[in-house]
Amino acid sequence: MASSTRNGDANDGEIRLWQEDGWWIAKDVDTGVTTQGESREEALDNLDDAVAVHTGKRGRKPTDEELRALGIDPETNTTGNQEPPDVLD
Repeated sequence: MASSTRNGDANDGEIRLWQEDGWWIAKDVDTGVTTQGESREEALDNLDDAVAVHTGKRGRKPTDEELRALGIDPETNTTGNQEPPDVLD
């Protein structure tokens, strides 16, 4: 977890929260994950979800059955030698 000092006291698991352009921004200092919300509570809830996905505690690869239900054939669903788009970096 992240540590910081303020007035000599160590703070583990630091979260920074600020308002910018009408949005609340929440950042988990340890992971660098940042989210936003229209309220403080929404920004923090979004941060909880995003950190869980980032750390592998939430989210999973879809099953073949789920892909088929969406009309995707798992056998032909590949990226081949293509690089993923920049947005996935």
